[in-house]
Amino acid sequence: MGKVEDGRPYRWGRLYAGLRAVRGFASAGRVAPVTARELKDTAGRPRAVFEGYLRTTGLDVLAARERGGAVAEAAADAFADVARLIPPGAMSRGNLTRSEAEHFRQGYEAQLAEYRKAWEGLVD
Repeated sequence: MGKVEDGRPYRWGRLYAGLRAVRGFASAGRVAPVTARELKDTAGRPRAVFEGYLRTTGLDVLAARERGGAVAEAAADAFADVARLIPPGAMSRGNLTRSEAEHFRQGYEAQLAEYRKAWEGLVD
């Protein structure tokens, strides 16, 4: 059996953290963690949520980069993470199972922890 970190739901959770980071830097100049409800809703339809974020990610990066300084640099890093974390191959349109949703949450939290460490003061 493979490690949780090797699975798609875990990677999708990390991707969600990257997308949220880019959006947070654009709108508020910082990253705020998701609520439990937001995380549950996203795990129920990850592809649809990702498509919504990806429609505006370019504009979000532009807005965040225009803020300048540490926010601009962090946004560039998060944007690169988004590109790296989108797995090759087709993404399922279905809901995640309960265990997959837990792996999704773990991936999201792991990526958020990396961001807290890398961008101290910019991530709540």
